[in-house]
Amino acid sequence: MKPLSPLATAWTRSKPPLLRFLDNCLSEFSAETSGHVADYIPELGKADPAYFGISLATLDGHVYEVGDSRVPFTIQSMSKPFVFALALDLLGAGKVEGAIGVEPSGDPFNSIRLNSENHPFNPMVNAGAIACTGLIYDSKGAEAFEQIRLALSRFAGRDLSVDEAVYASESQTGDRNRAIGYLLKTNAVISDNVAGVLDVYFRQCAVLVTARDIAVMAATLANRGINPVTGEQVLSAYAISRTLSVMTSSGMYDYAGEWIYRIGIPAKSGVGGGILAALPARLGLGSYSPKLDKHGSSVRGIKVCEALSSHYDLHMLNRSDDARNVVIADYDIGKSPSRRVRRPQEREILAAHEQEVRIIELVGTLSLSAVDYISRRLAGRMRPQFVIFDLHRVTSTTRAGARLVAEAFEELAALNVTVVLSGVRRASKEWNSLREWTAELKNVRDFYLLDTAIEWAEDQIVYRYGGSIDFHETTELAEQPLLTGLSEEELTDLASLCTIRTYQSGAKILAAGDPADALYFLRSGAVHVTLPDGVRLATLTAGMAFGEMALLEQTRSADVFADMAATACEVPLKDFERFRKQHPRASECIMRNLAQLLADRLIVANAKVDILTST
Repeated sequence: MKPLSPLATAWTRSKPPLLRFLDNCLSEFSAETSGHVADYIPELGKADPAYFGISLATLDGHVYEVGDSRVPFTIQSMSKPFVFALALDLLGAGKVEGAIGVEPSGDPFNSIRLNSENHPFNPMVNAGAIACTGLIYDSKGAEAFEQIRLALSRFAGRDLSVDEAVYASESQTGDRNRAIGYLLKTNAVISDNVAGVLDVYFRQCAVLVTARDIAVMAATLANRGINPVTGEQVLSAYAISRTLSVMTSSGMYDYAGEWIYRIGIPAKSGVGGGILAALPARLGLGSYSPKLDKHGSSVRGIKVCEALSSHYDLHMLNRSDDARNVVIADYDIGKSPSRRVRRPQEREILAAHEQEVRIIELVGTLSLSAVDYISRRLAGRMRPQFVIFDLHRVTSTTRAGARLVAEAFEELAALNVTVVLSGVRRASKEWNSLREWTAELKNVRDFYLLDTAIEWAEDQIVYRYGGSIDFHETTELAEQPLLTGLSEEELTDLASLCTIRTYQSGAKILAAGDPADALYFLRSGAVHVTLPDGVRLATLTAGMAFGEMALLEQTRSADVFADMAATACEVPLKDFERFRKQHPRASECIMRNLAQLLADRLIVANAKVDILTST
């Protein structure tokens, strides 16, 4: 293995910018010693105030950690958003929303007060969280806590356990929560078994997590309920979006307004010293430091959130996504045809109707505004017969975007425009979302490869304007572009050197790395030329040559496969070289034709590059 350069070695040893940022936060905010460790639950008062850990999880599953990120502590009130989301999925939105409000209370988290309908203000305060646990208890009985623990574990991506000492301590000192429980019972928000409900609630608050765990849990909220580390869809997107909404308005209790004004990231704190922050479609942050401020939130944790939001300008209402950036290329087949090598008649038809196949390459998220922009862009130019949307760079599709896509496709169908999709990953959420809204449309086709989609659309244009593509017809050497200009006598001499080969569909005719010892003139059928890494270079039909690079190189640089049953004239290279010596004029014609063919391929390749760099 070649040794790394000094610069490369330094780079591999350096820390990524986000990790350096977290390191700086750890170093700077470790000096902050204000606040007090929660002691109204005696067991929490035993926490070491020096502990400080930070973790950040990205939506592609990478987790950064600094400091005491693996020190376990109890989740406490940070369990509330997850249990609320679980209740929405288990019991249905109607039942949960009928019992618990979603308005900020303006009161401390443990306030013994209900709203004007005698319901808890929201699920982030103790009254709402106890009511939420009560609803699950009513439905699941003795299995309620295990349901909650398993859900929390799926959010964290690992099996979570309970700190029995903290649970016992909470249970012994939880009279205020008992008062809230009986207030809820009096108003028929929870069932008669207040003790059973509170036992589950005390246990859920005593579940052990780490800063790393809550970063992953927060990232799962930010990722529409998909754990970015495990890939599991933990809960529905509906439950997650509603939970984030309540976290935005009420997650930080009576500091919630100030929090969303200054920091702008949905968050939840816990008196165990943890804070989680979930920035939708971006990241999840978790921190642990036991000293709390007057609102019951970690002093250092708040500083970390403030620094992250300020340094990287992450306020969720300060987004600057531009819908116009979704289109990275927009062209027709005149500027970038398929890699199919066409015969003169086909080329003439396609040149006359090149604007009737339009290709739009997209990137990023298909949101409502992005699809609207694409629709207006289509309407602003001559209407084509085929529109190809290349989606292989599309990372996600919102439901609003998918629905607007379907409505746009319906409009195109009414105008007799065929829509062709390429690059859609069939197992992806994006594919499922698109198919949900476009399943009934008859004008939508899809291909995995963009080049295949373009080739198919070109074929339709050829057919529509009187051309024909007969893969089964047999061509002669005189029709070969590589042999243009040769006399009848020269062609006859060359034909005497040929051996007719037959290939079944799917057969590998040439392999990269093999000796380049022959060239081939395709008589019937079709073949495609592919690089070893799978990139398709060209599709060839009857009347085209392949393996002609044997005239310039000693070993094959590409694979050739039969697309269907095919026949070809094989000419050994040694015999062809002898022919060229005997016919110097023919040799000059062949090399000139080869140079022209290579130049044409370069022109097509450069056109594709120009499209991507200029759009």
